This record gives sequence, C-alpha cells and structure tokens, in this order.
Amino acid sequence: MDVRAARPDDAEDLRTAVSRAREETVFDDIGAPLLDVSAAGVREAAAEAEWSFLMEHDEEGPVGLAIAHPDPDGTEAELLALWVHPNRAGEGVADELLARVGSALAGQGIEVLRATVPADRPSAEEFFSAHGFAPRGTRRSPAGDESVVVADPRTLT
Repeated sequence: MDVRAARPDDAEDLRTAVSRAREETVFDDIGAPLLDVSAAGVREAAAEAEWSFLMEHDEEGPVGLAIAHPDPDGTEAELLALWVHPNRAGEGVADELLARVGSALAGQGIEVLRATVPADRPSAEEFFSAHGFAPRGTRRSPAGDESVVVADPRTLT
C-alpha cells in the first residue's frame, strides 16, 4: 500500500470506496455528513484542504484518507477527515495517514493539530490518546457533545 497526496481527480474512486464500505462513521447520528462523500464533495475537500493524503492498495484502490486544513492564524490545523476502509482496520492505515499529516504540518511550522471525537466513539478517543492527543475541552455540535483533542504534529511522525 502506498500513501500519496490526494488529488481532486481521486474523488470518484474514493467516493466509490466509501460507498462500497457503507462506513457508518462517515455520517453522524442524525445523518449529517461528516465528510461529503459525493464526487464533488471529495473533489472540493481535496482541492481546498492544504494537506490531503490518500492510501491506495494496488488491487483495491483507495483504502484510507486524511484531510487537514490550517486555521487562519497559521499555528493550528484541524483534522477534517481520517477514514479507513473497514476491511483495512487494524492494519496501520490510520497510523500512516496520521503520521503523514503530522510530518506535513510540522514542515510548515504548524504547532497544534486539533481533532474532534464524538462522545459515543470511545474507540476513536482511544486511538487519538494512543497517538499523543490530549483533551482540550468539549464542544456542542448538532450530533451532541464532542471532545476536542490536540497534539503536536512533530510527535505524530
């Protein structure tokens, strides 16, 4: 498997992979998309985000995606998406994608990577904690309370 920068023309392949996986974590509890998996939505995310990475399997196509975008002040960035095909869970795909994001952010002088974790996803909270993310607080979203976690991108590589 290889990780590379995502491009807008990856949108259809990625949308197909997410659709085939029927990955429920792409949508929140009330059906609102956490990541717009339409071809246009993925194309837009890949074009607008500063750091978008795609992991591909030679035979299966896209098996993971990470998208991060800097805040206007340039010292923090938000992890907008971290998706792994369920058939590849536990194989290090998320670890590699997060490391790639961390390396790119650190190279641009970003000091903090921020992510949100829904309260009903303890496995996601465990994942981020295991990768050095620390709690910053909580925020209210349409889907309910979310934990905000932060990490130094240099520690993710």
